[in-house]
Amino acid sequence: MTRHPFFGLALAVFGALILTPDALFMRLSGMAGYQMVGWRGVLMGAVMLCLWIVTARAKARDLAALATGTGALLVVTQYANMTLFSLGIAHAPVAVMLLGVATAPVFAALLSWLVMGERTRPATWAAIVAVMAGLALAVSGGDGTGAGSAGLGIAAGLGVALVLALNFVLLRARPDMPIPLVLGLGAVLAGATGWAVTGPAQMTQGAVWAIAVCGLVILPVSFLSLSMASRHTHASNVSLLLLLETVLGPLWVWLGVGERPTPVMLAGGAVVVGSLVLYLRHEGRRRVEGKKRQAASQSGG
Repeated sequence: MTRHPFFGLALAVFGALILTPDALFMRLSGMAGYQMVGWRGVLMGAVMLCLWIVTARAKARDLAALATGTGALLVVTQYANMTLFSLGIAHAPVAVMLLGVATAPVFAALLSWLVMGERTRPATWAAIVAVMAGLALAVSGGDGTGAGSAGLGIAAGLGVALVLALNFVLLRARPDMPIPLVLGLGAVLAGATGWAVTGPAQMTQGAVWAIAVCGLVILPVSFLSLSMASRHTHASNVSLLLLLETVLGPLWVWLGVGERPTPVMLAGGAVVVGSLVLYLRHEGRRRVEGKKRQAASQSGG
């Protein structure tokens, strides 16, 4: 089935927008780091594995793909993503953590070149520079709370950015990989670790309903959409759109718990959103024109 040139980007936008209130619900839960890892991992993993069981048409082939080096690496990236993000949010300022995650497009562009030999276009690099500048401006307008853990936040965020980018690149390179299975298994393993570290007696402390929204709705829908999008558009495009969480996340927190972003943070957010809009318009037009030229060349031949 032929997809519209804008399909991958639209799917990535949808997944990124669904992900934006994730940090708000994590804060509302009031849970510790590994406690959030436990709930988010088990719930998301259960949803994804059930989806695979219901929809998979060739389970034996999927399991064989899972047993390959790429399949195992995808499980590891999801395990690391689930763990690092929760620990970073729990122990560092959200703005600092998300600044680290914002480097995902750079990792995606470099990994696409290393793994697939894909050339990253100048327009993508220009958008990355503009977005990173906007993010730096937004983070510079924070209130400075939690400065002592800023280093941990950056480290965790960079780790999340790296594994997310690697996940998108590998899925684009290996379209035969069963997305619900690899994501679900990695999430369940991370969740099991969280339960083991926290202990069953402490797992019910906090607002379980809030973390359940993350594990049952936000994470499965967003990561399935983003992972599928990586098969229809460049991995750096998916990572670039993922940066919407960095800008819109604080706005969700403002609406949910009354933490008002500073004017500088809002200005930085405007730079990021504006850069993404311009980039998406450029990318959509380029792809449509490319399809037209290809069709004209085929009809002329």
